[in-house]
Amino acid sequence: MLFDGVDLRLNVGDSVAVMGPSGSGKSTLISCALGLVKPEGVVRVADSDLGLMRRRERTRHRSRHIGVVFQFGELLPELTPLENVALAGLLAGADRKETYKTASELLGSLGVPRHNRPTGTLSGGERQRTAVARALVNQPSLLLADEPTGALDDTNRSAVAELLFDVPRRWPCALLVVTHDAQVAALADDTVHLVDGRLIPQETR
Repeated sequence: MLFDGVDLRLNVGDSVAVMGPSGSGKSTLISCALGLVKPEGVVRVADSDLGLMRRRERTRHRSRHIGVVFQFGELLPELTPLENVALAGLLAGADRKETYKTASELLGSLGVPRHNRPTGTLSGGERQRTAVARALVNQPSLLLADEPTGALDDTNRSAVAELLFDVPRRWPCALLVVTHDAQVAALADDTVHLVDGRLIPQETR
């Protein structure tokens, strides 16, 4: 059993960082929050229990209520930043015109240059900012980030981390970040450590 009585609650506006060594289950925790792994307990996002949903319903709920930022962005390099961000909205069934408008506004708000260059030609920091915009395009209740600064240099790491933890104050969502970087975790409202399957608040360590 990987987890032992994990209990974590996030409200809109909250940010929590989860730290732990490799193999402690941080990425599995993200998978549980996404509904990709079904734990013995209950995972609720936007007042709905993911474990009670059928696969198609869970996929639809995830696309509408959960945004994800991965370590390497997971963007399509041949598309422009605008196309990458808008694609997430279109796949969720949003109106095309409104989706492109929202995508453009998000990219502007997050400091991504407005151009038609393929995303693969952008700097690492610009790609991660684009990934954050993509994660926000469907106005999620929960934003998940799995080692979002792990592939960045020091300058971009700090800039992206500060932007990411500012998201819950600018958009109505909660933020859960898993990271091995103590400097990144320090920007969260709360930090917990995943140790032996349990989440331990930092102040009690």
